[in-house]
Amino acid sequence: MTAEEPLVVTFDVRSGADRAFDLWTMRTSLWWPKAHTISGDPDSIVFEPYPGGRIFERGKDGAEHVWGEVTHWDEPREVAFRWHLFFAPDQATDVTITFEPDGEITHVRISQSGFARLGEAGQLRREATTNGWAATVAAFTAAAGTV
Repeated sequence: MTAEEPLVVTFDVRSGADRAFDLWTMRTSLWWPKAHTISGDPDSIVFEPYPGGRIFERGKDGAEHVWGEVTHWDEPREVAFRWHLFFAPDQATDVTITFEPDGEITHVRISQSGFARLGEAGQLRREATTNGWAATVAAFTAAAGTV
């Protein structure tokens, strides 16, 4: 895969789309891996539920660390955001997560693009991000229920 191609991760959870969307966006603090945070042990992780809303962690000391900005909010089907966790905002990539209901199962699809605009660093960042999503998806599926 190249930096020009979106990174796509798909998986299923044994949960309704409403619950899966809510768990991902509004109850993120319950399952997000602490190793994938800036503070290492945040008090909360927040998605402000509207376009232009921030995605950030609030440390136990009250400090806020912005991870990105919501660009699309279509509850419970889709959320999209500019994402720069661990990077400067001008190095953000674009993430879209869809939640497709199928009876008692929800098909979740994460698509992350924009690596090419990072130049030479784009390919390495894409490869590293693959591992990051693997840990995040494992934590989410454990919280939501796997198929």
